[in-house]
Amino acid sequence: MKNEEIQNLIKDLIEKTTVSVKEITFTEQESTDRPGMTMFSVEVGDPYHFLGRGGEGLAALNHLVRRIVESKVSPKPGLGDEPKSYLGSILVDINGFQKKRIESIHAVAHMMAERARYFKSSIEVDPMSAFDRRIVHEFLANETDLKTESTGEGLSRRVVIKYVGNI
Repeated sequence: MKNEEIQNLIKDLIEKTTVSVKEITFTEQESTDRPGMTMFSVEVGDPYHFLGRGGEGLAALNHLVRRIVESKVSPKPGLGDEPKSYLGSILVDINGFQKKRIESIHAVAHMMAERARYFKSSIEVDPMSAFDRRIVHEFLANETDLKTESTGEGLSRRVVIKYVGNI
């Protein structure tokens, strides 16, 4: 599915909620923590429906977009497998909410990593969603003296940042 088609899909889904879309842009993000990610930045007039309650509506919109795109690019019998590797790399952002949230998670991960280095021990971060944990893991993936892993079950699942020393 092309980015323009995904952009039209996002606009249609948002407008079905009676929220007006001012502008949608998409950018290919080339960063160390999310290579090849396509971010769809949406400007809307009334973002509360998506951003209220910690962004639950935005998370649901992201889920819907990924599922619809996944269903449209699923392998057709006899035609071989179409690559789906980019599906997890689609991110819808409304009025800059996701970008600020990711920056905030990066700041927490950096602070906790420095704490693990200073005390030369393991540091547990507060429970997070799977998306937030993935951001922490990817942010700290290139650190040679730290290792991250997720522990716990359900809503209490969290990231543990372990100091492993200079390798």
